[in-house]
Amino acid sequence: MKGRCPKYFCRVRRWCVIVSRGIGQVMFQENACSGCFMLAAVALHSWPQAVMALAGNVIGNVTAVAAGYSRRDIYRGLYGFNGTLVGIAVGVYFRFSVLSVAVLVAGAALSSWIARLFSRRKGLPGLTAPFIISVWAMMSVGRIVFPDMLPVVETPVADTVEPFGAFCRSVGQVMFQCSTLSGMLFLVGISCSSLRGTLNAAIGAALPLLVALIPGIGYGAFNAGLFGYNGVLCAMALGGSVRNYGWVLIAVALSVVLQIAGMAAGLATLTAPFVLSVWIVECLHKTVSRMACKRR
Repeated sequence: MKGRCPKYFCRVRRWCVIVSRGIGQVMFQENACSGCFMLAAVALHSWPQAVMALAGNVIGNVTAVAAGYSRRDIYRGLYGFNGTLVGIAVGVYFRFSVLSVAVLVAGAALSSWIARLFSRRKGLPGLTAPFIISVWAMMSVGRIVFPDMLPVVETPVADTVEPFGAFCRSVGQVMFQCSTLSGMLFLVGISCSSLRGTLNAAIGAALPLLVALIPGIGYGAFNAGLFGYNGVLCAMALGGSVRNYGWVLIAVALSVVLQIAGMAAGLATLTAPFVLSVWIVECLHKTVSRMACKRR
């Protein structure tokens, strides 16, 4: 027994690190401390969603382990963050039941498999595409098989603009949290790993505030941070890899346009505007770089 205890505790510790890093990786932070702050931010706003986030994370990682995926990538949390988002999405879009739990298990496992497919390709990064595909698939099946599981998610109504609240909630909405405090805790979590990452997140949340100047824009959706969370992810994804912040500005602006268009069409956009914007900008950046090299 004495010989087994240390091994047991080492395994538990390793899994705690994997799960925490998986939560942190939602915002590109390979840091267990960051993940703990982010999980706390979710729990403060909605403890059921925090439980669902943990469940999705664990299922995604267990799927990766069972399928024999890269141990290094698993330890880095790369097979946990999409499952984390899937878990929270189930808590947002589905009423809790045995069927919704089954949907969570299937969706988180599917996101892990899709993430593996993207990792094998050397082209565009998968980012949160596995999460988007999994949730859209879950919602499509849900509407056909058990439509009563899908509650209506209404956009809040407001008559005035709340810039600070919109800024913080833009960060929080990355994990579906419409909470000023949660958004602030997310920024604290990011700062545990990277001050530059915190700056990029702040830039990504601040730029979309200009949307309030557009005539007829919904102040409720603005204050809830629905126009800014994709910008947060765009700035964090590109801020560390692209020297010219002009590309970050383009990606953030494009994500806002796509988000407005998606909401007008009545779509559950999730983080699709972020993924599409980063893909487009990275393709443009590579094209411009190649043209510049040829001219030299």
